[in-house]
Amino acid sequence: MHPRHPEIDPHLLSETEEQRELRTVLRDFFTEVSGPEDARKHQATPRGYDGTVWARLAGEIGVHGLAIPEEFGGSGYTFAELAVALEESGRTLYCAPLLPTVVLAAHALLYSGDRQACERYLPRIADGTLTATVAGFHEDAPAAGPEAGVQAEHGATGWVLRGAADFVLDGAGADVILVRAETPDGTRLFACEPTTVTCVRTPRRVLDETRRQALVEFRGAPAALVGGSGEVTAALDAGRAALAAEQVGGSGHALDATVEFVGQRRQFGRPIGSFQAVKHRLADVLVALEAARSASAYATACAALASPQLPVAASAAAAVCSETFRLATAEYVQLHGGIGFTWEHPAHLYVRRARSSEVLFGTADQNRTRLAELIGLAPRSAA
Repeated sequence: MHPRHPEIDPHLLSETEEQRELRTVLRDFFTEVSGPEDARKHQATPRGYDGTVWARLAGEIGVHGLAIPEEFGGSGYTFAELAVALEESGRTLYCAPLLPTVVLAAHALLYSGDRQACERYLPRIADGTLTATVAGFHEDAPAAGPEAGVQAEHGATGWVLRGAADFVLDGAGADVILVRAETPDGTRLFACEPTTVTCVRTPRRVLDETRRQALVEFRGAPAALVGGSGEVTAALDAGRAALAAEQVGGSGHALDATVEFVGQRRQFGRPIGSFQAVKHRLADVLVALEAARSASAYATACAALASPQLPVAASAAAAVCSETFRLATAEYVQLHGGIGFTWEHPAHLYVRRARSSEVLFGTADQNRTRLAELIGLAPRSAA
């Protein structure tokens, strides 16, 4: 379904006029509907986000269908437009499940090549009426006890799933879960529409409560086979590229908010932003942010074109953008002084998002190791 391109045109690393207009619309939208107070408010709700805003984002702006082909109910744009949306959502810590639904699940379906599954689920993802996620995609995911891992077996009426997957994004609420499961013939991809009878979903207490995760236990859950073996790695690399864009957005907010504060906060009769030590620290964040933007832009271009360079670009972006987000949020707290350490200030929410994001698809060190293997600087691991 995705054409292969051997090289990336440098022009694709710059935003088009249409993408800039989309960014303006989205920044206004997210500023209106999402922010620290909204994140705190929705933490106490069953789904963790505002369903009305989710529907508006899909219906009024069409974010959910940006990277979905028109034949499956989307608008037929590319991952580049979706990355703009993810970056802007990251600036305001938008807490709805864009990453698991619109990126991971949607791209797992597209990469699977299963037209029937795409026709069944993608139109509802595009119009915002279906949430979805993936499970079992990480071989090195935290164990869910002695029954960790998911197995698929033939039941009386078709395939059924047994086992467990832990720390599944939006696992407690997603309408559909795409599951990587072991079968007698090897690893395959399945679509499961969970019910309370055959699927037990237990929310996990996690550091970043704006991005919910859950333990999902499959107890003979009916499932449908999707495609062949399923291009799980490609979907994860799309997730890495998407998360990198989101981290760039969060880092940008942290820097902008800190620059604004140090320009207003005064000590010894002058703004603290005029002190050389403060300038140096903020300059370091800016340099790191520009590097992250470049890494994210390249990963986005590779994802948009389904380039064979996507694994390299995605792992590089994951490492660079994770460390930039960590640095930016650390300075966000430190340079706000005492107030930056309080529960009332939004800085800690960005710190939580940064710390949880940097381990979501492998740590910076793990992605560097993978990158070294991909480009031949280190032997490939046995896995």
